[in-house]
Amino acid sequence: MILSAHVKVDYTLLLFWFAEMEGNLSTITYESGVQEYDDFPHSLEPVYILGEAYSAIHDRDDLKDDVTSRIWVTYRKGFSHIGGEGPSTDQGWGCMLRCGQMMLAQTLILRHLGRGWRWKRGCRDDDYWRILSMFEDKKSAIYSIHQIASMGQSEGKAIGQWFGPNTIAQVLKRISVYDSWSDLAIHIALDNVVIQDDIRNQCRKRIVGSKNKDSKSSSRSPNKDSSSDESSLLPDGEEFSHFVNDATNSPHPRNHCKEDEDSKKYDWKPLLLIIPLRLGLTDINPIYFDALKKCFALKQSVGIIGGKPNHAHWFIGYIGQELIYLDPHTTQHLVNLKDPENNDSSYHCFTPPSRMSFHKLDPSIALGFFCDSENSFEDLCKNFSTINDKCMFEVRKTAPQAWYSGDTPPSAATNSYTTNMSGRNRKTPSDLYAMNDTSSSLDDEEFEII
Repeated sequence: MILSAHVKVDYTLLLFWFAEMEGNLSTITYESGVQEYDDFPHSLEPVYILGEAYSAIHDRDDLKDDVTSRIWVTYRKGFSHIGGEGPSTDQGWGCMLRCGQMMLAQTLILRHLGRGWRWKRGCRDDDYWRILSMFEDKKSAIYSIHQIASMGQSEGKAIGQWFGPNTIAQVLKRISVYDSWSDLAIHIALDNVVIQDDIRNQCRKRIVGSKNKDSKSSSRSPNKDSSSDESSLLPDGEEFSHFVNDATNSPHPRNHCKEDEDSKKYDWKPLLLIIPLRLGLTDINPIYFDALKKCFALKQSVGIIGGKPNHAHWFIGYIGQELIYLDPHTTQHLVNLKDPENNDSSYHCFTPPSRMSFHKLDPSIALGFFCDSENSFEDLCKNFSTINDKCMFEVRKTAPQAWYSGDTPPSAATNSYTTNMSGRNRKTPSDLYAMNDTSSSLDDEEFEII
C-alpha cells in the first residue's frame, strides 16, 4: 500500500503504534490533536540527505533507512535536576541544544562508523552504543543536556535559557576538548570567514614519537582511554575557557606548522567545521537558497542548525523548494540505556521527517561540515569556491590583514576565493570574537520563546 503525500492521522495513535512496535511505550508523551503527516512526495526531483542523493520514486526504502538511522534527540523529562537544583526537563527551552546534539551525533557517526552505516532494530554495535551513551540525559555523559546547559553559563546563558546557533557551536567546542576517543577539532568560522591556515594549524598535530622507539604506542587510537591521550589535557597553566576560545584564534598559534619538510610529519585531527551565518535581517534572502541546497549535496555535510521563529530544527536535506529536518519538539520520558528493559528506539524517528519551505527559514543559521582527512578539507574548500557564488561567507588562505596588530601577517589580501570583506574595523581575532559573541545574543532571541 502506498500512502499519499498528504494524509491526516491522529498523531497520538501514530506514536502509540510505533512505540508499541519497538517495545518502548513508556517513552511517549501523549499529546492530543490531529496533525498532518507528510510522506515524501512522488517527485522526479532528487532528494538530498547529508550528501547522499535519492530518487523520491525508486529509492524510498533506502531514503527511509537513511533518515531513520540518524540519531534523533528530542525534549526529555524526568532526568536529574541540571546543576542540582535546575530543571528536570528541557521542554520549552532546549530545542537548539538538542539540534546541536543531533549535528554532533552525526559527526561522531561519520567519525567512527562511516556514512554508509545503517541502524537496525536490536543493533548491538559497540561504537554506536558508545556514541549514543555520550548524549544520554545524565550528568556523567559528556554531551548530555546537563553538560551543555551548564557549559552555556560560560557563554552568558543561564540554565534553562535558549541558545542560538553560535552559542551552541561555542559550547560544543568547549566540551569536545574532553572527548579523547573522538579527538575532534571543532572550528567555528567567525565573522563569515573561513581561514584555511587557521584550520590547518588546529587540525595538524605532530606525530608524537616519529623519531622515538615508542612510535607505535604513540600513534592515535580512538579506543584509548582519556588518561593516555594528550589531546584531552590542557597545557600547563592554561584556564579552560581561555584555552578553548583563544588558542586557535591567535594570529600566531603556538603550534604553527612551518611550510618545510617537517610538515609531512603531522597527523590530521578530524574536523567539524561550523559556520554561523546571518542571511538576512528579519527574513532570509532568497538569493542564498541555491547555495544552501548545494551544501546539502556535499559529502562533508552534517546538516544545518537553525529554524523558524520560536523553533529550532536540525536540517538534513531538501527536496525541490522544501527543507527536510528532524524536529526535537517531542517530549519523551528519560531512558536509561543501561537498563535491559529499555532500548534505543526513542532515539530514531520512524515517521517521515518534517519539511518546510526555504522561505520560512530564520536567517540566523549554522552550517556544519565534517572532514576526516586533510584531503577531505581541501576538497571541501574547492567546492566552497563553486557553491558560494552568492558570497554567503568568505574563504581565505590566511586571515585578513586588519585582524593583526603590530606584526605583519603572512601575505593574505589576495588569497581569497571571494572579495566580500565585511568592512568592519577589527584589530585582532580576539576583538572579532568578542564582537561576534555580543551580536550573537541578538540572534539567540529570535529562536525559542519560553
